[in-house]
Amino acid sequence: MSDADDDRLERASPRFDLLALGEAMVEFNQARRDDPTAWLQGFGGDTSNTAIAASRLGARSGYVTRVGNDAFGRRLLELWAREHVSTEGVAVDEHAPTGVYFVSHDAGGHAFMYLRSGSAASRMTPASLPLSVIRATRVLHLSAISQAISASACDACFAAIDAARAAGARIAYDTNLRLALWPLARARAIIIETLGSADWALPSEDDARQLFGTPDADRIIDGCHAAGSPLVVLKRGRAGCIVSDGRRRDVIAGCSVEAIDATGAGDCFDGAFIARVIAGDDPFAAARFANAAAALATTGYGAVAPLPRADDVRRLLAA
Repeated sequence: MSDADDDRLERASPRFDLLALGEAMVEFNQARRDDPTAWLQGFGGDTSNTAIAASRLGARSGYVTRVGNDAFGRRLLELWAREHVSTEGVAVDEHAPTGVYFVSHDAGGHAFMYLRSGSAASRMTPASLPLSVIRATRVLHLSAISQAISASACDACFAAIDAARAAGARIAYDTNLRLALWPLARARAIIIETLGSADWALPSEDDARQLFGTPDADRIIDGCHAAGSPLVVLKRGRAGCIVSDGRRRDVIAGCSVEAIDATGAGDCFDGAFIARVIAGDDPFAAARFANAAAALATTGYGAVAPLPRADDVRRLLAA
């Protein structure tokens, strides 16, 4: 079979519902607020969390990244295998390490410290992308963090968007802003440019206030639409979200739970939202489901361990 035949087959019958691109890391989460020396080892990386969340909710997920040829990289590969996330798009780098980060907690919330400079994932380039995998998905998901980890990774993100769109995929984009990784002016320029290619914009309110220079939710949503995104879901944490398709704009209330750790809740929302739209829900119903999934993701420690299953979400919605 020729490459052209392969491309036609991939376009006709995508193997993945969701393919996420970015950096996954090993996480060390402060397990007890009264003991700063107690750390619980887990896993993180916003787009990896999204792929796992979607997989737990029934979507066929895959991941595109690079990991080091080290113990942490092998643990991530084992994690994705357990979570039924395809690693066809994962490369093992012999010369760069897997990234690591730490999450600490205090009365003000949670704080992050990253050890990711020069990581394997930051060495992604357009030439290193597994294009046959990217062409085989219904939705490509990436975030601003995927673009911020290096200039070559940013170029790879734009190349992946072009390849996915050419193959008929939709683009889901989280504007996840980390100013420790890049200056606001560069972040704003690249994020606004990417929103022009995004079918679904998934900003968080705190980040979007900085990006758009306003605390007004309607102006933020209008800004995403003006940049080119036809569907915008503004995530508001405990307050739920606002969904806008350019004609209809609904405020969807959050779900009440006993929250312990909000790490990865927004990533869970993204995965749940994408999984439900792919399953046939309209964006407003999908956002209601994603609110509940994200709430449940805050009821345990770490970014991955508390990610819910579909039955857990349905029980919360019924309650």
